[in-house]
Amino acid sequence: MAPDYIVQMNHISKHFGGVKALQDVHLNVERGEIHALIGENGAGKSTLMKVLAGAYPKDEGTIVIDGVEATTATPRAMIDMGVSVIYQEFMLAPDLTVAENIFIDQMQQSGMFINWKDLKRRAKQQLQKIGFGHIDPGKRVGELSVAYQQIVEICKCLAKDSKVLVFDEPTAVLTHSETQKLLELIMQLKAEGVTILYISHRLEELFAISDKITVLKDGKYVDTVETASITKEQLVTMMVGREIEQLFPERNAEIGEEILRVENLRTGDLVEDVSFSLRKGEVLGFSGLVGSGRTETMRAIFGADKKTSGKVLYFGEEVHFKNPKQAIRKGIGLLPEDRKSQGLLLKQPIRYNATLVSRQGNGFINHKKEQEEVRKLLARISTKYGSTEDNADSLSGGNQQKVALAKWLAVDTKVIILDEPTRGVDVGAKTEIYQIINELAENGVGVIIISSEMAEIIGTCDRAIVMREGRVTGEVPKENLSENQLIKLAMGV
Repeated sequence: MAPDYIVQMNHISKHFGGVKALQDVHLNVERGEIHALIGENGAGKSTLMKVLAGAYPKDEGTIVIDGVEATTATPRAMIDMGVSVIYQEFMLAPDLTVAENIFIDQMQQSGMFINWKDLKRRAKQQLQKIGFGHIDPGKRVGELSVAYQQIVEICKCLAKDSKVLVFDEPTAVLTHSETQKLLELIMQLKAEGVTILYISHRLEELFAISDKITVLKDGKYVDTVETASITKEQLVTMMVGREIEQLFPERNAEIGEEILRVENLRTGDLVEDVSFSLRKGEVLGFSGLVGSGRTETMRAIFGADKKTSGKVLYFGEEVHFKNPKQAIRKGIGLLPEDRKSQGLLLKQPIRYNATLVSRQGNGFINHKKEQEEVRKLLARISTKYGSTEDNADSLSGGNQQKVALAKWLAVDTKVIILDEPTRGVDVGAKTEIYQIINELAENGVGVIIISSEMAEIIGTCDRAIVMREGRVTGEVPKENLSENQLIKLAMGV
């Protein structure tokens, strides 16, 4: 019996100038299955999905949805054919309410006037369907946390009764419990006959829910396999083209003197009485649920947010950073959680972004020498890009993260704070970033890692501080680090 394909993408090619983003790619998805799409950053996953959604016109190939060829693949036409995409970058209007965002394409279906009460009621039903009925449908989306904005994005697509739902890294900003709710919802949608295309770098998610996995590499189709027939190790080898013997490389750093001490730090209602220390060559993890105060603690130390009380001692001397520039001058760096709004200047060249910190105070710049240094720096962390003069927004999400990190590698930092350093980064690139963290520690830099991935905290850190509701709930040494211990402290058990 021939497969019942609901999505058929054959011989798809897409070029951006001289960059071949997709070359003769195939993707065939059967009705009612969960089909995962995986590959390194820059492999073409998001580009392929944007072609499917009509956001990018294909240069070559055919797209067939439920037996009908999409001859004019525009975003509106693909939605009408039953395809909805939940992008990694949100497509929300921050000044509109939750209800307005969910039904933004259906606002005036009932005539000239909008029944606001009914709109809120229907939005509440959509939120309750996926276990987030506590979100206020009348609240402005811009006032919600990043995690809740993602939930609104999902509801917005579910409200269209789509036959095919594409999820592009949907759990990157969700907590463990929220992720489990989403995965349960996806399994429920599958049972109801909805076809799911799922992009994620989290292999455990793919193996938990998918029926098949298609692998892309360097914009080309590698293979499609039954999930049950392959191991994680085999999948990683297919994806990166080499075997990864160990995700977390060994570190041989010598932990030395104390370089940073924080005592009884408080910032309004977000951080209360936080104390910890960091030593030279040490990698210190900060674990906890979204909203636990980890990011706010680091922003206060870095001078990005105002602390209301407490002390920050740097090499034994009390410091009062009124802004990040003062912290940078002292040798403290911060890789922010949100690379797009805080970590990069997206409309500026890659070269400028990579040297943003090192060029501070330099009167004259040798652009030729600077380009050479940037190319060496980006090669060190295996960044994929066209030209150093291309804007940062031309890069894939993972390569943007590498450029955001590169600017701190170009300067002599004594302490570096990495907030979710591998979010949205593929398995191979994660290992490269972990190696950079090891090199920093071995060179005597004190490293702080905020991460929502417990395996990352366990695999990279010498010890971990756990926070909950703005307070430190415990400190766990390396020998006792386990998911069980971190979860207990994070949930106040």
